[in-house]
Amino acid sequence: MFANVSLSRVIVILTAGLVLSACASGRELREERAELGDFFLSHAIVVADDATALPGSRPAEAEEWEEVIEAEMRRRFGRYDGDRLYHLGVNVHGYMIAPPGIPLVLSPRSALGVTVDVWDDALGRKLNARPHRIIIGEAFSGETVIGSGNTQTREQQMQNLAENVVLSIENWLANNPDWFPPKPASEGEDESEGEEGGVSEDSVG
Repeated sequence: MFANVSLSRVIVILTAGLVLSACASGRELREERAELGDFFLSHAIVVADDATALPGSRPAEAEEWEEVIEAEMRRRFGRYDGDRLYHLGVNVHGYMIAPPGIPLVLSPRSALGVTVDVWDDALGRKLNARPHRIIIGEAFSGETVIGSGNTQTREQQMQNLAENVVLSIENWLANNPDWFPPKPASEGEDESEGEEGGVSEDSVG
């Protein structure tokens, strides 16, 4: 979505994200998860060759973003053990890795802007009509309230942003249940249900 816009436009979009995206932390993987039917993540592709750093941001190489986001995708989506293969593609467009600042006065917040596409391997096509744009900021915590640039390393900030953006991807997928058919019942489950139904009918008769 950001690929053909100017640097100034990227800055405006991400700056808006800093204000609007007080997102939850994706660090914890709770037992309760989104419902994605028969989902299994096959390919996780992350591209950050055209990622633009906002002025003042700490630097990051494309390979670093690709590695940290892909690893987080594997961690979060590895909990889904369906049989239908899906592929996720993430394009990193812009980021802000907060530098040290003056606590509570001039403390830039970290942010990340990406677009996402999802493919259904069985159908052989992309499911979303256009790339889905996600802009997230760092989650509020005791470490970020005075500015993450003062309390976290560059690598810690990138990890936190990766966790939050992948959580947002999971929520986006869960909001499109038509893309993910339920997991078929096994033969054992079908037979069990049939036996239970027979007992019920006999007892009524």
